[in-house]
Amino acid sequence: MHTMVQHMFTLPIPLLEKLLRPMLVYGFLVLLLRVFGKRELAQLNPFDFVVLISLSNTVQNAIIGDDNSVTGGFLGAAALMIVNYAVVRFLFRHRRLDQLVEGRATTLIKDGKVQHQALARELITVPELDVVARRQGFDGVHALDECILEPGGSFAMKPKEPAKDDQRYEELKSMLAEMSRKLDALKG
Repeated sequence: MHTMVQHMFTLPIPLLEKLLRPMLVYGFLVLLLRVFGKRELAQLNPFDFVVLISLSNTVQNAIIGDDNSVTGGFLGAAALMIVNYAVVRFLFRHRRLDQLVEGRATTLIKDGKVQHQALARELITVPELDVVARRQGFDGVHALDECILEPGGSFAMKPKEPAKDDQRYEELKSMLAEMSRKLDALKG
């Protein structure tokens, strides 16, 4: 029993190494996601999903080293959480640096027109954007006046306002229906 407990909680690598490994991997992954774009966060197709899942397994040994102890796992997880907390707090106080790390928003649809160059930069196809629009309750890309891909990977969408002629037509239709109802009431 003593041997089992010792294997579970004794660190086979130095504590400082145990704390530095997750920090280095964290920084490397943040850099990778920044370089490869917001698409990895926003629109996960099956290929992107497989890459992200495989990525975690790929860097696992870099984080834990030759350590399979429970203590090592706890320390590695704690180091990741502490680094993330510190980075988020630091970037919150330094807006310019935050914009540099996170990037800028990308306008994908402007004034109802698809911005094909912006889509190409983000590696998003019109059919993929159409799916995103439908998931958010729109009839599709054609129903959007504006669509922005935010740095964190979320989509901000603004619907098209009905055309002035369509609005006027609906108003007239409503007025005629009201007049018809009043005439029927007078006849009765």
